[in-house]
Amino acid sequence: MTGYLTLDRVGKVYPSPHGAVTALENVSLDLREGAFVSIVGPSGCGKSTLLKCIAGLEDVSSGTISVGGRALQGPPDGLGVVFQRDVLLDWRTILDNVLITAEFQHKSREDLKGRAKQLLERFGLGGFENRHPWELSGGMRQRASICRALLCDPALLLMDEPFGALDAMTRDDLNVELTRIWHGTGKTVLFITHSIAEAVYLSDRVVMMSRNPGRVVEVIDIDLPRPRPLSIRETPEFGRYAQHIRHLFASLGILKEG
Repeated sequence: MTGYLTLDRVGKVYPSPHGAVTALENVSLDLREGAFVSIVGPSGCGKSTLLKCIAGLEDVSSGTISVGGRALQGPPDGLGVVFQRDVLLDWRTILDNVLITAEFQHKSREDLKGRAKQLLERFGLGGFENRHPWELSGGMRQRASICRALLCDPALLLMDEPFGALDAMTRDDLNVELTRIWHGTGKTVLFITHSIAEAVYLSDRVVMMSRNPGRVVEVIDIDLPRPRPLSIRETPEFGRYAQHIRHLFASLGILKEG
């Protein structure tokens, strides 16, 4: 494996009073630089655990993870993370919440303030810089959290079901904006979702995981033209990819087909 992000036979075991729990087993992946890869799988299959290991927030129990050819030892350089919940600080303004990334990375707030405002404008939050999170809707808060992750222009962006709690229209809007950002910057993106349609729409490749323990079942290359309008979801080609993934999950007893 020689990709930008490489996982080689990664395993993760948690101790418990009732015996060890294996969350991940023999997970191998290879992401080229600039790829957009989604991971789909049932709840409890280790998707979030895998993301935490790649982010350097959890140690692996076996195997190795490397980023840019370097074995992972703590959070890698050039990393941005968007979690399921926005994790904004209610006592800070939206602008200050975005700029917290500069503080964590020991960079100048003043130097990055202009970029922070540009990102907020791009994600539809222009004019809300001095509001507080509790004054914003859930979708607006999640937009702010994406701006925070993008502030220092990370090469690797990890996203853990960032749109799962949003309404369908807001989710579609953010899907489109995310693809625009990705097209314009060439970032490597690893995106976790429960939505098969979202995974197919966004990705170059979709990684299917099965639970107990979490392991890779199949990797599907998505050969659909880019840029992709939302209407591509109505095409037969799109439907075949989505149907293939649903059938595979059904064969594993993860989904029931009517």
